[in-house]
Amino acid sequence: MELSIVVPVHNETDNLRPLIREIDAAMAGVCSYEIIYVDDGSTDGTLAQLTALRSEFPRLRVLRHKRCCGQSTALRTGILAALGPVIATLDGDGQNNPVDIPALLSAWRKLNDVNTKTLVVGFRRRRKDTGWRRFSSRIANGVRGFLLRDNTPDTGCGLKIFSRDLFLALPYFDHMHRFLPALVQRAGGAVVSVEVNHRPRTRGQSKYGTWHRLWVGIWDLLGVMWLQQRAHVPEIEEITGPVATQTFELKALP
Repeated sequence: MELSIVVPVHNETDNLRPLIREIDAAMAGVCSYEIIYVDDGSTDGTLAQLTALRSEFPRLRVLRHKRCCGQSTALRTGILAALGPVIATLDGDGQNNPVDIPALLSAWRKLNDVNTKTLVVGFRRRRKDTGWRRFSSRIANGVRGFLLRDNTPDTGCGLKIFSRDLFLALPYFDHMHRFLPALVQRAGGAVVSVEVNHRPRTRGQSKYGTWHRLWVGIWDLLGVMWLQQRAHVPEIEEITGPVATQTFELKALP
């Protein structure tokens, strides 16, 4: 197993079969892979349909949160369960196009030979969202980039490729998925953005409100800035060769 594709979902019944079918088509002949869907406490028919789809798509694995815990926690659940050493993530609403996964994986393979702590992030240059959502995301990315210096134009894109070990070494907190580039750089890693397709949402409803994201984002941004200030990335050398040994005699204190 080379690649685990992790998709968190909450109340996305109508998007399940179309997106899984697209993932299978995009990954045919690319590498050995599995698809992990994490149902984050859905209250519609998402879990029942995912269970039924397992017979249609043998690569599909289904995990479930009994209650909604948020996207970052759902991602972490899927990554903890992943069998592949490399992780691909994408949103479950159908706006990310799975056809972009092979290109991101190819970029990751090349860069990983230079820096094993590499994160490849999708860049939705031509977003198919409402004007207000594009505007608010542009402001958020600008503020985040100015304060965190993460050099990433689109941290909110769900399409990402990274190693499982890298993710699990990062500090975990709610909403951490929005700050992965800054967290990877904090760990001494490299972050590269690759332009990807973006599609309008045609089924289901968005789970995020602008004002909620704004206030939560400010709080999280302050936390990540604090983490950056407290980070140390040592250069580690392993000492090999003959080692002098000494014998010590332990004596009881009087």
